[in-house]
Amino acid sequence: MTQYVRPLVQVGPVRPDRAVSLAGGWSWFTDVEVLERGRVPVVIPADQCDVDLTPLTAARAPIAGLAWHTPHVMGILNVTPDSFSDGGQHAGDAATAHALRMVQEGAAMIDVGGESTRPGAETVDPQDEIARTAPAIAAMRAAGIDTPVSIDTRKAAVAAAALDAGADIVNDVAGLTYDTALAPLCAARGAPVCVMHAQGDPATMHHDPQYDDVLLDVYDYLSGRIAELTALGIARDRIIVDPGIGFGKTLDHNMVLLNRLSLFHGLGAPILLGVSRKRFIGTLAAEPEAAKRGPGSVGVALAALGQGVQLIRAHDVALHTQAIALWRASVAHQSS
Repeated sequence: MTQYVRPLVQVGPVRPDRAVSLAGGWSWFTDVEVLERGRVPVVIPADQCDVDLTPLTAARAPIAGLAWHTPHVMGILNVTPDSFSDGGQHAGDAATAHALRMVQEGAAMIDVGGESTRPGAETVDPQDEIARTAPAIAAMRAAGIDTPVSIDTRKAAVAAAALDAGADIVNDVAGLTYDTALAPLCAARGAPVCVMHAQGDPATMHHDPQYDDVLLDVYDYLSGRIAELTALGIARDRIIVDPGIGFGKTLDHNMVLLNRLSLFHGLGAPILLGVSRKRFIGTLAAEPEAAKRGPGSVGVALAALGQGVQLIRAHDVALHTQAIALWRASVAHQSS
């Protein structure tokens, strides 16, 4: 029976002698939760665990110039007419202006998307997606923005055009499974990738998703994708993982994943969390308007930092960067 090991993460300057640093970052742990399918989890001291803890403790290699000893914010730049909270707001020159604003607010990466992946969204023709994203990325570079840029796409043609325009990373909500040409492209171009878990296509993923054990099922999926991608030539140290909150998951599924996010450090890769303005925040906070869910988004992000998550994808960059700076100063006792 496979054992899964989840570090019980702590932050702060006072570390017991037996504390172990988590992923070369700002957090640490002394105990781990051992999980097996069909069994009650048990908590034991980390130094009594028979499982190799190296994937938990090894420092993560920099990706696109970003080191992971500190948390970062990925600013969302949707150049779509129909995204769930900001569709149509950032087309043309407005895209560059918004990107500049997010960089000034502290975004360490900009994620450019030309296809809405909200529940019920329809697939966009690749040429339409290219027409939305590649010029926006080229304009950002022409404006002097040298911040790392990721292209949020499922399609190889879109990724290729974005990389040619100046993007650095490919961020695929389908885990590089939608287009069989995408992974080979990223391998050939040496492009880092963000691999996300999703159950189903955006058009149907909200239709009664089912799991045997959502936490372990998502973990196994991401582990399998890492193995397949490395076999195709994408270096393991160029992979970021994302558990895909809200993508083919109910409210209960989302909360199980958020409660035990630190499990995903066992994959040996930086963790991206994308919860900004999502429906479950509106449900829990009784806020029907997506654009007003910034405070709830920040609350979830800070809880994720407490589990060692390294990259937070956010619409409201200023809210997140300010909150993270204060969190680090008051909880982690580290300066920004």
